Amino acid sequence: MLLTLGLLLGGCVTPTPTVAPTPQPLTATATPAATVASAPTAAGERTLTVMTHDSFSVSEGVVAAFQARCGCRVQFLKSGDTGLALNKAILSRGNPLADVFYGVDNTFMSRALAADIFEPYASPALAQIPDELELDPEHRLLPVDFGYVTLNYDKAYFVDNAVPLPQTLRDLTQPAYRGLLVVENPATSSPGLAFLLTTLAVFGEEGSYTYLDFWRDLRDNDVFVTDGWEDAYYGQFSGGSAQGDHPLVVSYATSPAAEVYFADPQPAEAPTGNILPPGESFRQVEFVGILKGAKQPDLARQWVDFMLDETFQADIPLQMWVYPARTGAPLPEVFTAYAATPTGAAAMSPAQIEAGREGWLKAWTDTVLR
Repeated sequence: MLLTLGLLLGGCVTPTPTVAPTPQPLTATATPAATVASAPTAAGERTLTVMTHDSFSVSEGVVAAFQARCGCRVQFLKSGDTGLALNKAILSRGNPLADVFYGVDNTFMSRALAADIFEPYASPALAQIPDELELDPEHRLLPVDFGYVTLNYDKAYFVDNAVPLPQTLRDLTQPAYRGLLVVENPATSSPGLAFLLTTLAVFGEEGSYTYLDFWRDLRDNDVFVTDGWEDAYYGQFSGGSAQGDHPLVVSYATSPAAEVYFADPQPAEAPTGNILPPGESFRQVEFVGILKGAKQPDLARQWVDFMLDETFQADIPLQMWVYPARTGAPLPEVFTAYAATPTGAAAMSPAQIEAGREGWLKAWTDTVLR
C-alpha cells in the first residue's frame, strides 16, 4: 500500500512575499500581492497589520487605493495554513500580532469564536452580503469569499487510459482508481478538512457503510495523503501545470479556470476538469474579523469595510480563485467559462464541526495513517 504523510510544518512562520497561492488557495496569483511596504513610513503615519493564511493575495493597486483612502500603510503577516495562522492568533490573545485576521473559514469558525479573540463589528457593507453566508449573528467574523472543495481530474490521463470518470465518491474505492487519488491531511489542511467533512455528510457515522468505512476502502485502494494543497496539487497531481503522477486530487471547482488563465498560451479547453456529484462537494466560506486589542481599531474597521466593498470584491476571483461574497460582484470571463458550481453542497453547521472535529480527526488518523 502506498500511503504517505509529508512532514508537518509547525512553529513560527515569518512574513513572506506572496508566491502562487494555493487556490484555497485557493490557487495562483495574477499579480504580486502587497506585502510589508519597504518604503519608510512617514512620521506620524499609521500602519494597519492584517494577519492572513499563506494563500491570501490581493493586487497592489487595490491595496494602494485603500492606503490613499485611509492615509495609512498596510502590512500583511502571512502565518501558514488556516489552522496554523489561527493557532498563532489564539496564542497571542490579549496582545495580538495584528489588527485584523483574514482566513478563518467555516471549518474553523466555531473554534475561532470560542477562543473569544474577535471584536463584533456590523459593517454597513453587510447589506450587500447574502444572509446565507453570514454564519455569525454577532458579526465577529464577516464573510469575504467562498469556494467549493471538490475533485479535480487530469483529462488526458482518463482519455489516454480509457478509464471512465468516477461518478460518486464511493466509486473512488473501486479497483479502477487504485493509486490514482491524492488527498490532503485534514489535520493540517483546510481543503483536507473540508473533504473529510464532505465524507461525513455523505456517508455519516452510523449505518452499514460509514465515513470510516469509506476511508478504510480508500486506504486499501492506495490513496496518497499529503500535508497541504500545494503539494497535493502541484507536487502529486498530474493535470495541467502540476508535476505529479496522480490524476485525481482534492482541490477546488475553480482550479480548471486557473489552469487556463495562467497557461501561456491559453488553451481553448481546460486540461483539468471537475467531478461534481450532487451533494458531494463542500462550500468553504472565508471570513475577516477585528482582533481584540487591535492597536488600530478604526483602521481595522475601515479595512473590513474595504474587503466587503466593490473594489476588493472584484479583485478576489483572479487573486485567490474563489467567489466574492458580495452580491453582484463581477466575475471574469475565465470563471464563467471554466469554473463550475456544484448542484448542492455538503452542509454542516460551524457548531456541528466544532463539536465533532477533534473526534473525527482522531478517528481519521487512526484509520488512515496507522
